[in-house]
Parts: sequence; C-alpha cells; structure tokens
Amino acid sequence: MTKVTKGPQPWLNPMPALLIGAVVEGKATFMTVAWGGIANGEPPMVSLAIRPHRYTLLGIRENSQFSVNVPSISQIREVDYCGIKSGDKNNKVEKCGFDVFYGTLQNAPLIGQCPINLECTVKQIVTLDSHLLVIGLIAETHVSEDCLDEQGTIDFAKTDPIVFLDNPTHKYCRLGSAEADAFSVGLDLK
Repeated sequence: MTKVTKGPQPWLNPMPALLIGAVVEGKATFMTVAWGGIANGEPPMVSLAIRPHRYTLLGIRENSQFSVNVPSISQIREVDYCGIKSGDKNNKVEKCGFDVFYGTLQNAPLIGQCPINLECTVKQIVTLDSHLLVIGLIAETHVSEDCLDEQGTIDFAKTDPIVFLDNPTHKYCRLGSAEADAFSVGLDLK
C-alpha cells in the first residue's frame, strides 16, 4: 500500500461529540468538545482539550467542577450550536431547550436529554500550546433508563452517540454496526 505524508496531524477519528457543562456567573452553560476521551480507569477519569478562550472554561476553572454529557444523534443541531455560539452572548440552555438537572455536584449541570451524563471534579489542568488539557475525576455517572438492558447493563447502541470526523471533512456521524467481539476475535490468529 502506497502512503502519502501529510505532516503532523491530530487525525484519530472518529471522536465523541460531547457537551461539557459548567456554571458561569451562577448560570449553567454548555460547550461542544470533540477532543475528549478516557484518561484513566481506576479511579475513572476523562480528559478534554479546550481552547483557553472558551466561555465554559471560566466555570470549570472557578468551580473545579464540570459535566460531560454524551448526546444522541437526535441532538446534532444542539451539539453544533453549542460549538459555534459562545455562552457569554447566548443562553444555550434556553435556545437548545435543555432540561438541566444536578446530581451530587452543585456546579456540574447535566442535560436530561443526553443518554449519558458524567459529573466530574477537576483533577488537573495542563497548559499545552493551543489548548488546555482538563483532566477530570468522574464523581458520578447517570444513564437514561431506556438505554439499559434487562440486567441493568448499558446498551451503547441504544444511546446512539454522535461521533465527529475532524479535518478535512467536518462531519457528524453515527456509529455503525458491531463487527466482532473484543478480547476474543483476535484469538483466531495463530
């Protein structure tokens, strides 16, 4: 297979489209983040790469709390809006019709319409060049009941999450079908 070099690019795709919540000046606000993921297993942590000028980051820094809300594909417009409009000039909760609720953390607003919500406390913020890397300790996880199977286990297919394809396409997509069982399909190789 012939390869073409493209220089250093952050092309790990797809990425989750996430709605990050914080309280700024006493009000819940949300921003879209695609550069996010799992940072640690025990204790469970997430990482988010956020540009320093983002309004929601003010609340994350001030309160050391935030939420990670995993939207479903039915929320594409809201996800895009929260990524292109700033919370300092727009009431995203009102515009998007979010049902905001709070769990154990008073400064980590959660979105009721999202199938998965994580309440997080700031573990560390690392200054990089173009972004700040926010590492959050997950304090609690909320899952919509209709996304659980009969045993109470999460069925990720039912959450129907949005994935984002970054440069050069800039597309929101949905996950495809499951193709194999992890931790076993590789055992066929001898």
